[in-house]
Amino acid sequence: MDNKVLQVVLCFIVPPLAVYLKEGKVANSFWINLVLTLLTGIGGVIHGLYVVLK
Repeated sequence: MDNKVLQVVLCFIVPPLAVYLKEGKVANSFWINLVLTLLTGIGGVIHGLYVVLK
């Protein structure tokens, strides 16, 4: 299984974890994703996919 495939799957399950694994550290995008996930859920998924696939 490719690492990117795992990250995309994680975007649907735990978006902040996928962003953390992509960035390798707790960066601004991690905090943005965490807030979006807590507020809307789907916003975190969309942002996570954007970060992982860019």
